[in-house]
Amino acid sequence: ETGPREAPHFHMTMGNWLVNHWLLVLILVVWLGLNVFLFIYTFLTYEMSDKYYYTREILGTALAFARASALCLNCNSMLILIPVCRNLLSFLRGTCSFCSHTLRKPLDHNLTFHKLVAYMICIFTAIHIIAHLFNFEHYSRSQQAMDGSLASVLSTLSHPEKAGNSWLNPIQSPNTTVMYVAFTSIAGLTGVLITTVLILMVTSAMEFIRRNYFELFWYTHHLFIIYIICLGLHGLGGIVRAQTEESMSENHPHNCSESYQKWGTHESKCKHPHFEGHPPASWKWILAPIALYIFERILRFYRSKQKVVITKVVMHPSKVLELQMRKRGFSMEVGQYIFVNCPSISLLEWHPFTLTSAPEEDFFSIHVRAAGDWTENFIRAFEQQHSPMPRIEVDGPFGTVSEDVFQYEVAVLVGAGIGVTPFASILKSIWYKFQRADHKLKTQKIYFYWICRETGAFAWFNHLLNSLEQEMEELGKVGFLNYRLFLTGWDSNIAGHAAFNFDKATDILTGLKQKTFFGRPMWDNEFSAVATAHPKSVVGVFLCGPQTLAKSLRKCCHRYSSLDPRKVQFYFNKENF
Repeated sequence: ETGPREAPHFHMTMGNWLVNHWLLVLILVVWLGLNVFLFIYTFLTYEMSDKYYYTREILGTALAFARASALCLNCNSMLILIPVCRNLLSFLRGTCSFCSHTLRKPLDHNLTFHKLVAYMICIFTAIHIIAHLFNFEHYSRSQQAMDGSLASVLSTLSHPEKAGNSWLNPIQSPNTTVMYVAFTSIAGLTGVLITTVLILMVTSAMEFIRRNYFELFWYTHHLFIIYIICLGLHGLGGIVRAQTEESMSENHPHNCSESYQKWGTHESKCKHPHFEGHPPASWKWILAPIALYIFERILRFYRSKQKVVITKVVMHPSKVLELQMRKRGFSMEVGQYIFVNCPSISLLEWHPFTLTSAPEEDFFSIHVRAAGDWTENFIRAFEQQHSPMPRIEVDGPFGTVSEDVFQYEVAVLVGAGIGVTPFASILKSIWYKFQRADHKLKTQKIYFYWICRETGAFAWFNHLLNSLEQEMEELGKVGFLNYRLFLTGWDSNIAGHAAFNFDKATDILTGLKQKTFFGRPMWDNEFSAVATAHPKSVVGVFLCGPQTLAKSLRKCCHRYSSLDPRKVQFYFNKENF
């Protein structure tokens, strides 16, 4: 009986999702359509074109599969670097600041698209490898065949080292193995390197490796340089060959294929066919994105070499380090992030951190939590009081979805643990905006949720929340900021102590007027309350936290958005960098 009742709700959810993400869907459809078109078009070209007739006599349909997948590989290799050109994306975000939420939405999914393109490369690589394994097997069998078939005759046509350029089969001796050709030819050797590098990059990019062994992911992912070089060289061997136009007039397959045993004799008008390899084409696809990416890296290198002055170092509870810095010409927006490098720890590793300062402040700051070898070494370097201050390099800032927070009438901010950092920047900026009498803010209401495992984490931004409480009271805007703190890691002693002191004016854990909740938020109740309080508003939901929480919030956004655009609409936004 639940099926019929759930069906309308499912259709409403899908409808809301399509309304909010139609541009994303369009981009994915165009990308998938382009891959399908290129594959089918190239497949039919090699399967039906007369100039590949003799090549098909040896290789069969595997030729078309190999060439069609190769073209799709080139196309996706062209696209793979564009989503990680962060300066380009920040520029586009800035120029699209006046656009609607839907038009800016694709910029927030750059890494997702990067991963999808990588998966597509893996699929077409598998097809390409399997097809060429069949091709080399067919080449080898045709060379060894002694049955006088057309395939065996074509395989005996001479190699370039001999007279003429009529060869079609790259395996020129019955004693030559497929393995030998694979590791001695340009196409074979570069193909082996490309496949090896691709396997290493994909496996090291898995979520578990990235979170627990970030350094392994970071170094392995830079093998893409070898991938790009080998891709550009892959076609130099010209192994896949087509009959030349001149040869077609002297030996057209439709007229001469059946009399192949008499080619070149006075009994036949058909001469021996001549073939030519395809010139390398991959470089044409990847040249423009490579140039763009090189420009991106040069710009980032130049900015990273500008001097950074550390003005303040603060050690917070729960092993969190706060750094306040200055850098000439540094300009930021709320919620942006930077990449940080510490040469004394690693010359090559750059790690992203969200800025916790506000644009109105004369410094920029980050909060670093110990979450791996690099961050632990980084914090330890600043804990040593008698040693010189470590030198750091900063690249950025780069734009994120959190920049759009003030574009919404109502904003719901959800931070999990250290994921509160982008919202610290936003809340600070709000404090400064209310300090100015001439401030104009489109946002009318902010709901802020902070979910932590331990009480010490609340100390990171207690002073900020205290200041906001006082500021809202003085300005008569107590209802502007509705914040809720949730403690998920607690024992009976803490809960009992909090319950015993519940009647006090301030919370015993945080010192704030807002009491701390124990457990996790009931998101259905929270979204229902927001939808009821703002029945005609556009609500932006922003998350910096784990994927499981993202799934819950995304579902709630779809569930509580109305299909009527004049009523409440929830837009889900997640930090990705």
